[in-house]
Parts: sequence; C-alpha cells; structure tokens
Amino acid sequence: MPPIPAAALPPGPSVWLVMLALLGTHLAGMGTFLTLPVLAPAIAAEFGLAPSLAGVHTAIAYSGAMLSGPLTQGLLRRHGGIRVCQGALVVIGLGIALAALGHPLALLASALVAGFGHGPLTPAGSHVLAARTPSQIRSLVFGLKQTGVPAGAMLVSVIAPVVGAAWGWRAGVLAIALIALLLALALQPLRAVLDADRDPAAPRGAAWRDAIGSLLLLRDAPQLRATTLYGCGLVIGQFGFFSLFVAWQVEVLGTPLVEAGVTMAIGQAAGVIGRVLWAVLADRFGAPPVLGVIGLGAAAASLGLALADASLPSAGVVALAAAMGCFAVGWTGVLLAEVARLAPPGRVGAATSAMGFAMALTLIVSPGLLSALVWLTGGYAAGFGLCGGLAALAVVVLRRGTRLGRQDGTRAGIAVSPTSSRSGGPAA
Repeated sequence: MPPIPAAALPPGPSVWLVMLALLGTHLAGMGTFLTLPVLAPAIAAEFGLAPSLAGVHTAIAYSGAMLSGPLTQGLLRRHGGIRVCQGALVVIGLGIALAALGHPLALLASALVAGFGHGPLTPAGSHVLAARTPSQIRSLVFGLKQTGVPAGAMLVSVIAPVVGAAWGWRAGVLAIALIALLLALALQPLRAVLDADRDPAAPRGAAWRDAIGSLLLLRDAPQLRATTLYGCGLVIGQFGFFSLFVAWQVEVLGTPLVEAGVTMAIGQAAGVIGRVLWAVLADRFGAPPVLGVIGLGAAAASLGLALADASLPSAGVVALAAAMGCFAVGWTGVLLAEVARLAPPGRVGAATSAMGFAMALTLIVSPGLLSALVWLTGGYAAGFGLCGGLAALAVVVLRRGTRLGRQDGTRAGIAVSPTSSRSGGPAA
C-alpha cells in the first residue's frame, strides 16, 4: 500500500477519533476470549467440570475467528469497515450471551459464535484506519489502537468476576455481552462518512471468492508471507507467556498466587508501553528492523525463562516479566501497520484477514503443543525454550522475506532506497 500524505487524506473525522473508536472495538472484542475463562471456576463448579477446560474454549473461539476472517474482504466491499465492525460486535455480544443459557453445549456454541464474530474485527479496523492515517505516523496509530487488546483484557478480567461474584456468573457473562452491543451502537455516528467507499451493489456470492483471494495473497506476495510467518512465530511466545508464566512462578519458584498475578500484571503493563514504543521507533527507522529487534528480544526473554530456576531473585522475575511483555506482547501494532503497508491497493482488509487466519490456526495448535511439552518433560523449560527458538526463527524468516521483497522491487525496475521499507518512507 503506498504511503498516504496528510494532504491526500479523505475528509471526515480525525485519525485520532477513528483510532479511539477502533480501540473501543478491541476493548469489547477481548470478551470473546476471556469472559468464560475468567469465570471458569464458578462455571466449572456448577457443571462439575474442570476449570482447565477453559483452554478448550480458547481453541474453539480461535477456530471461529479462523473461519470468518477470510470472508472480511467481501463484507468490506459491500458494507464498509464500520458496519462490519458493528456486525462483528453484535455477533460477539450475542455469542457471549449464549453462555448464560447454562448448558454445556451453550458454552461451546458461545465460544464458536463469539469467535466467528471476532474474525472480521481486526481486518475491518485496519481497512478503516489505513485509509485515514498519514504514512509518517502509521505504526504509532496502529500501535495505539492495539492497546485496546491488553486494556480490554484488564477490563474483562475486572468486570466479569466482580459482577459474577455479586449476581452470579450468568450476570457476569451478560455484562460483557452488553458492553459489546453498546459499543456497536456507539460506532453508528461514524458510519456514513467512514463507509463511503462501500459498494452496496457488490454481488453477495463473491464473499467466498474474496476469501480464497485473501488467502492467496500469502502465496503471491513473499514479503507479506514472511511478515505473516513472523507473526505466527511471535504469537506462540505471546500465548506461552499468557498461559504458562503464572503457573511457572507458582510451581517452580514457589511464588504465592497473588504475587504471581501481580508480576504478570507488570508484564501486561510493559506490553502496553512496548506497543507505543516500538510503533514510534518503526515510524522513525522502518518496521522490518524494529520487528527484528523485537523478535530477538522475545527470544532472549523466553530463553531466560527456560533457564531460570528457584534461585532467581524476585527482581529477576519482574525483569523477565517486563521483558516478555515489552517484546513478546508489544509487537502487534507494528506488525499490523507493516501488513497495511505491504497490502495491494484497496486490499488492506484482505491482507490482514489472511494474516489473522494463519495466526488463528497457530493459536489453535499451540495450546496443545505447549501443554504436551509441560506434561512430557515435567517442567516449563521446554515450552519457554520452544517459544524462544520460534521467535528467533521468525526473525530469520522476516529478514529473508524483506530481502526477497527488495530484490523483486529492483527486478521490476523500482528504485528501492534504504528508507523505502519505512512506514513513512517514499512509495516503493
């Protein structure tokens, strides 16, 4: 996608207002993955299930997102990005609310439906934002939007248990569902101007062809494919940090659960800071080198966890948590901005949904893989070591893809300067 000078931006709301609106969609969207897991003890007690089955919920939710994400490009063409975000939030809200029916099958359906609603959310947001963001601040704007993910995680983790403790877990579920529905309604004033690029006459039957076309971008665009594979490598470390870090502290270090949760929160806060810091650096120096630094940092932090034992002082644990948050969690805004830059004109949503499909597939497989490593080895070192090794491999893949992209540009007769890979650099 060529850079957009500020003077060429379409009229309408400022990019900052649009970014805040889309940040809100991520706040609500995190209910898809966290509402039932944070209420899992209460739900499990009622049904006689194991609380650890919350991991099954996560895998099913990502399966739903993987199915719907590639359909986004066709929906964007016909309805526009804001309407797709609204529809996604409505489906998420209704999907979450299904769990309140209080049947095990309803819990499974809740995960699948809410996940299906979540699939188009990020591609639709990228479609809207890319068209209105000056190229020199693209990574910053995308990075700020993505802070809605950890903020949403904190919101759900507070509201659902508090409401659930006061009025029962079903009330906690319905409270998060209501937030999603209210945010869908709040987007309505932006709809007319931001969805002016839609084509209501676009054929309805083209959605599946668009879905296949979105996925084929990964075959046809080596640099986009390499960037997507980089994201798949990093997201395993992110998931490993989220799912293993607290348990590792409790079981290996003997840390009290509350203290372990506080250390995890420090890591989450570092992730928010990292999303903004890396975005600023990417706008200044270009996304590929910054993503390379992030990947190496995530590899080092993961390997630090793999090598740590009970002799590690508390300050060291906090430092590793902050490093994992900054590197293994703080990369998504830069990655999404880079995908928007690499996408063919008018296909930011398609490129983002293709990346989302690959990452959702990765997140379906990785929970079982990491859990199996913990079970087979009787410890957490192998799991964290795998996260570190894949992060390092992701950097190698990204560097190779960037080099191939530059070679393709040169063969096509395009002058590729050292700054052309920057989000705010000259058009390739």
